[in-house]
Amino acid sequence: MKFWQYLLTKLQGQQHVYLLTVIENSGSSPGRKGFKMLIAQDGFIFGSVGGGVMEFRLVEEAQNLLKEETLPIFLKKQIHQGNIKDGSGMICSGEQTVVFHPLNSTHIPIIKNILFCLQNNQQKTICLSPSSFSLSDTQIKDNYQTSIQTNSDWSFNELIGFKNTLYIVGGGHVSLAVSELFVKLGFYVVVFDNRNHLNTFEDNDFAHHKQLVNYSEIENYITEGNDRYIAIMTNTYTDDKLVLTQLIRNNYKFVGVLGSVAKLKTMWTAMAKEGFSQKELNQVCAPIGIAIKSQTPDEIAISIAAQIIQVKNQQL
Repeated sequence: MKFWQYLLTKLQGQQHVYLLTVIENSGSSPGRKGFKMLIAQDGFIFGSVGGGVMEFRLVEEAQNLLKEETLPIFLKKQIHQGNIKDGSGMICSGEQTVVFHPLNSTHIPIIKNILFCLQNNQQKTICLSPSSFSLSDTQIKDNYQTSIQTNSDWSFNELIGFKNTLYIVGGGHVSLAVSELFVKLGFYVVVFDNRNHLNTFEDNDFAHHKQLVNYSEIENYITEGNDRYIAIMTNTYTDDKLVLTQLIRNNYKFVGVLGSVAKLKTMWTAMAKEGFSQKELNQVCAPIGIAIKSQTPDEIAISIAAQIIQVKNQQL
């Protein structure tokens, strides 16, 4: 979101900006599909398309073009194999294709719309072509779609919005740390709690949405889906169990519970007596997080993030 906010600020200041976007990559290319960079007339630079000498040269080229009256849209292929045609100057192998797309104040409505989508968890598609930069309501199946026939016949579509949503049930210290980290990781973060005037809940300015709820109705607030992740960390064993029994049979990508091994063993025994199968219980990640002997809320947040990223990326 910060990238688009910076871009909007520059356009509102009547700056011309080159948006550089990696639309295709292969092999060990340092720039991956969707990587972006903005280069403004005043010398401001933000983002990355892969770094190194390649990025330095691309930035220099964009800065020189921004001095001209006519700013072209064009592709630039970068082959990371040394001093060859279309060579990037890097030797890491692989290839990437970067689009140079000039933007000006006429694109402000589109950038505002992109920010609105990100802020409100709405999905749309950014569409790049040799003649346009636009935003479509049509949602594509994959995050990116690239078609390159020639240097003058190509298209790139990118799905934007928070596809992955993390629901945190419990608004304590760990919840605060988890919220901050997962927002940085690009998740849409929702936090629930049932306590009034809880300082860590009230001070959580990282989450996109916070709500006081009755835990006995938690199922009504969490939508199912293969891009939904649940982290249960209430302040009592009974509330953890109350929440989990409502969610365990629903369709989510990930469900985890924070707690000690002893507490969770007691919970499993009680839930088994209530009719939950061992297969259902085994699908819950508990204790939540990778075992790294984490102690502080920030360390616990990192362990949870590592586990959820591992689950998220298994399909990639």
